[in-house]
Formats: sequence, structure tokens, C-alpha cells
Amino acid sequence: MGSSCFSRGNKYSLELIKKYLKERGLKDTFRFKGSHCFGECEHGPVVIIDGIRYTEVQPDKITELMENHFANH
Repeated sequence: MGSSCFSRGNKYSLELIKKYLKERGLKDTFRFKGSHCFGECEHGPVVIIDGIRYTEVQPDKITELMENHFANH
């Protein structure tokens, strides 16, 4: 949620993540929170799911990333 990541589309990714979790009944299964900075501005936006760090995550790829991640669970 830091300014660098936010300017690169994290606002839209945030909405897509919320929608994804809600539509799949996962909203209450996972703890979801934002962070101001991971100190990796040159690699942002950064998304961490289950301890796995994904870098340079753009809004047009967030749903695909989540589908791939959660398919393994």
C-alpha cells in the first residue's frame, strides 16, 4: 500500500483480491491485510500469500496469480 506500489496499480489489485476472496467463499478463511512498505520499491508491487513473496504484481495478473496459488491448496 506504499505510494510507489499504489501508483503502479495496487489500488486495483486490492479490489480484485477482495472480490476474488469473496466470490470464492475464502473471505473468512484467510487473513488479508495491507502493508505500507516491504522496502522493495524497485520490485513492487509486492504481494505475499502464505509467506510466498510475489514481485512486480500488476492488476491484470493478480487473478491469475491467485488462481495458480490457491490451486495448490
